[in-house]
Amino acid sequence: MTPALHTVSLRPATQDDCSSLAALSIEVWLGTYLHNGINRLFSDYVLSTYTPDHFADALHNPAERLIVSQNQDGIDGYIRIRHGRPSPAGGPSRTEISTLYIQPRHQGRHIGRLLLEAGLKTCRSEGWDAPWLAAKAQNTRAIAFYLRHGFEPAGLTCFQVQDSQYPNDVLQYRGS
Repeated sequence: MTPALHTVSLRPATQDDCSSLAALSIEVWLGTYLHNGINRLFSDYVLSTYTPDHFADALHNPAERLIVSQNQDGIDGYIRIRHGRPSPAGGPSRTEISTLYIQPRHQGRHIGRLLLEAGLKTCRSEGWDAPWLAAKAQNTRAIAFYLRHGFEPAGLTCFQVQDSQYPNDVLQYRGS
């Protein structure tokens, strides 16, 4: 049985959201990528990458858009779109959905679909290319979600942390 759709309010992210976006990103990233404990390599990566300043910089970048899902208590998800980022799989697209994160306890409530639709609408309204994205190759749930929503396989890339590489599938949106 699908959980009931709760009231979802989507809006552009603001400066006041930066620490919430950092905390949400750390929660989702650790849950997605780390399954056998947390080591220094990944701790250093996540704590240096997902900072309030990181999100403040994104909000000031004219080639980036962040849209958040807000519930009665706070942010439960967001999408980040970055223009000027060529696909590692080649092709003409220079627009990346770099992040679509939903807090695990809010997954299955259509928030991801609503954020994705808002992100695609933003790409069209900005005159940006149909976006591409990279998803962890073992994240079959995320990949299936994107395939159901108009993306198709475009190639492979690797996510790198220091000397370690992790395979990612590159998906390209086929809609307009």
